[in-house]
Amino acid sequence: MDKKAVESIIESRFRKKVQRSAKVRNAYLLVHSDKLNIHLNLAEGKTGNVDANPNQPLHLASVGKLFTATITGILHDRGELSFDDKISKYLNSELMDQLHVYKGKDYSDEIKISHLLKQTSGLYDVFYKLYKKLLNEPQVISPRDAVLWGKQNLKPVAEPGKKHFYTDTNYYLLGLIIENVTGKPYHEVLHEFIFNPLGMKNAYMHGFSHPAVPSVFPAARLYIKNVDLFTVEGLAHIDYAGGGVVAPAEEFLLFMKALLNHQLVKKETLNRMLNDDIPMGFPTPGFNYGYSIWKFKTIPVLLPEKLTCWGCVGATGAFMFYHPKTESTIIGSFNDFSFRSKALQFMVGGVVKTLLKFKQ
Repeated sequence: MDKKAVESIIESRFRKKVQRSAKVRNAYLLVHSDKLNIHLNLAEGKTGNVDANPNQPLHLASVGKLFTATITGILHDRGELSFDDKISKYLNSELMDQLHVYKGKDYSDEIKISHLLKQTSGLYDVFYKLYKKLLNEPQVISPRDAVLWGKQNLKPVAEPGKKHFYTDTNYYLLGLIIENVTGKPYHEVLHEFIFNPLGMKNAYMHGFSHPAVPSVFPAARLYIKNVDLFTVEGLAHIDYAGGGVVAPAEEFLLFMKALLNHQLVKKETLNRMLNDDIPMGFPTPGFNYGYSIWKFKTIPVLLPEKLTCWGCVGATGAFMFYHPKTESTIIGSFNDFSFRSKALQFMVGGVVKTLLKFKQ
């Protein structure tokens, strides 16, 4: 199958997928491979009355966690912190006091930065409970207050290092650690360490910063159960370092290229981010999790090695993955919570399998 046929099939499958879904209002897909000489940047649907455009800024939800992990990696490379440091070195007593009490034992001082990164701290998740709270009582809850609320109202699920449990709480704490180490707000660090050096001119942190160059296109809207997340007062503050990055797909590609080419973190640091991992278990048994990085597990017949990818996922049907076999980066979002699983199925079945059929 030649380049033109591959691109045509991917585009057709993407547009049909969107058009056949009653819940998806707008969707975006970028596929790039220097090896295959393929570059597609697609948009389908509308933002309000405006036709979807491939250059619209996109909020990729928890894909933003990879930016947080990368900044942590940069600080690790600079010697300003270590992945193996205990978090108590960087967080004050208000946060640390009985942060993690599990079955009557206080494990707070045993939590390491690496535990936060790969979601093995054993801490509770506050995001969805606070999200529901915001829907009923609009307010601004700071990331610090979100952690304190969790301490008072929720219980840890495991000892540190023993179990993977996906939670935004870990990434709030990483954001606060980054602020402590740099002496700057997290959003300023995002711009200084990543957006500015990479020329991500339209990129910003939702609710906290502005792009260097405002886009001429509106940011694409994203939804959880028919709720436009941009209309939820206070959401940005419980998104924070657990998501929050908004940029056009082409600028997310700049980030992935820089990460892959070791322009952001050293090769050995990226290798650790990838390979210091743990099985995610239910409800995502097909994945291992590194430092914010989802890795497909090879499953004979069902998911052979040639299909495996690594990257990051957002609950609104967002994804940003690298496929080593074809050296392809695949970025996109269906911008609806109903596609949180379907998006990855489409990425593998609709994109990766098609790329593997390419023949020059």
